[in-house]
Amino acid sequence: MANSWFQFQQFRINQENCAMKISTDAVMLGALADVASPKEILDVGTGTGVIALMLAQRFADANIQAVEIDPQAASQALNNFRSNTFSHRMQLWEGRFQDFQPSQKYDLVVSNPPYFPDHLKSSDAQRNMALHTDELSFADLLKNVEDLLKADGKFWLILPPRQMLDFQQKAEKYGLFLDTKFTLQDKPEKQIQREICAFSRAENKVEATAIFIKNEDGTPHESYARLVSGFLLAF
Repeated sequence: MANSWFQFQQFRINQENCAMKISTDAVMLGALADVASPKEILDVGTGTGVIALMLAQRFADANIQAVEIDPQAASQALNNFRSNTFSHRMQLWEGRFQDFQPSQKYDLVVSNPPYFPDHLKSSDAQRNMALHTDELSFADLLKNVEDLLKADGKFWLILPPRQMLDFQQKAEKYGLFLDTKFTLQDKPEKQIQREICAFSRAENKVEATAIFIKNEDGTPHESYARLVSGFLLAF
């Protein structure tokens, strides 16, 4: 998935100027994030813009606002927005999420956030910005999401299991509680690679739903195929 472009069924993503290319993580979050009849949607750290575009495709009545701190990625995401049929409903704001002060609140907020606070960094400053929490800590993310989320809104994100547990503990301090949980595995017998979770202001008892990318024989698993149907060309 590291080509300079990636073709979806209804839109194309150019990504040569983005540190983080199209990934299974982004596609899963774009396919799963949900709330009843959203009108205003916010994508924090949009990167290529793929999650925002998937949400624009899924929710035909919603306005999509995206935030991106990296100038190169922001420029590319904006071009991706402008070159598709959803462009009239999509906007991009370039800058730090901590400085983002919109006039409205959101029904649905999504983020595929950086989550490496303590790993050794590479020589690629753009990639470091996308992967490490220096520019956007979990606390900063939660503080702004709590302020921008409507009373009945939901905040969706994807993280590895250890980081999601840390995030969940921090979220409760901001009055946001686990609402929905999906786990993502390559195959049924493999370990959980990611968790895709929704947080809301309501405290609920939550059971995880498993998603598998492949069957044991390597063919696409039904749980994965159902989610990407309508998006990826092979489905």
